[in-house]
Amino acid sequence: MRAKLFALSLAGVIASMGNASAATDINFWHSMEGALGERVNSLVADFNKSQSDYVVKAVYKGAYGESMNAGIAAFRGGNAPDILQVFEVGTATMMYAKGAIQPVQEMSEKVGDPINPADFLGAVASYYSAPDGKLVSMPFNSSTPVFYYNKDAFKKAGLDPEKPPKTWEEVAEAGKKVRAAGLECGYTTSWPAWIQLETFGAWHNTPYASKDNGFGGLDARLEVTKPLFVRHMTFLAGMSKDGSFTYGGRGDAPNSLFTTGKCAMFTGSSGNRANIIKTGKFEFGTSTLPYYSDVKGAPQNSIIGGASLWVFAKKSPEVYKGVTKFFKYISSPEKAAEWHQGTGYVPVTKAGYDLTEKSGFYAKNPGSDVAVKQLDATTTENSRGIRLGYLPQIREIEDGEMEKIFSGNVTPEVGLANMVKRGNELLERFEKSVK
Repeated sequence: MRAKLFALSLAGVIASMGNASAATDINFWHSMEGALGERVNSLVADFNKSQSDYVVKAVYKGAYGESMNAGIAAFRGGNAPDILQVFEVGTATMMYAKGAIQPVQEMSEKVGDPINPADFLGAVASYYSAPDGKLVSMPFNSSTPVFYYNKDAFKKAGLDPEKPPKTWEEVAEAGKKVRAAGLECGYTTSWPAWIQLETFGAWHNTPYASKDNGFGGLDARLEVTKPLFVRHMTFLAGMSKDGSFTYGGRGDAPNSLFTTGKCAMFTGSSGNRANIIKTGKFEFGTSTLPYYSDVKGAPQNSIIGGASLWVFAKKSPEVYKGVTKFFKYISSPEKAAEWHQGTGYVPVTKAGYDLTEKSGFYAKNPGSDVAVKQLDATTTENSRGIRLGYLPQIREIEDGEMEKIFSGNVTPEVGLANMVKRGNELLERFEKSVK
């Protein structure tokens, strides 16, 4: 009897070992940290619990630029992850990385479980699609810049906490008032190149680059020496000089100026919402981006930021089946709505948006729909988005020149001219490298 029980027990152990080894691992490198990193880990854990054929292993690989470089280096070394999260400015670079990428719609069709681009918000799907309309990467954490403000600071300064500034002139005036009330900083911005140049152009229906901001061809070139960009840089430099604007650094570095309560106003990603809720010790509001009211056609629409998920080539059919299943899971109405509501990123699917609206979430959380409203417009050739090669490097150039402008070391005209000269040199190099 004991021998029989032992044999049955041993058989059970062997069977469980067999089942465990049958699961296919899927390696997923991402750039989400803090509250957003917790959300990613939770999403992955939920998927892993929902089935037993695949195990997604999420690994934080540093900020967007770092993870993209790590992914490319890993591919060259023959050990690329299966999925890589890449920020939107890396789209052109990834699209033209011949032989390195497995387009996601093509992948899903090959494994017999098609991902339909029509399920996604139009502005999101079009940004991550090839000219033939097929998705090349999987929309995931799509964001857009919005305007945040500290309601407590507004009350202290005698400003109406329910009436955020709508124009740049109003931002400047509010900045002076909160500074006079004792606040360390009036207004700051994260991601200066993305928000103050790329999105600024789209919001005012003014081209940032030629050839439909790069969507129309590899021979696109920067056009930020146009009068409106000069006007805006001059305006921000003036705010910097009088103390109503504080330059806080590149990327997400300035975020803490707002969450710690030092700055009363902040332009940043809609995806910051989760961290502001978690770490901010004050009541805050979310509003639309400031604009110049005398510019015809403004405001137009803001543009997509955040990131999408790319799949590397040369993986097994079983991995591609698992990746497709994972993508279908995270884009389901329930998970898309949950991700949107918990993070502030826009709902990438139409069903995710509809489910959120029907749940009453927007009514209960005023301002949480600002990002969606800013994107809900018929885009123009100036506002569809930016698709340029070497855009991460171009942003570095632009940020460096803006630092000089805001500190008064160069005039806006000179700084913008330097951006165009150095940026276009990179665009010429990229065009030659692809051809």
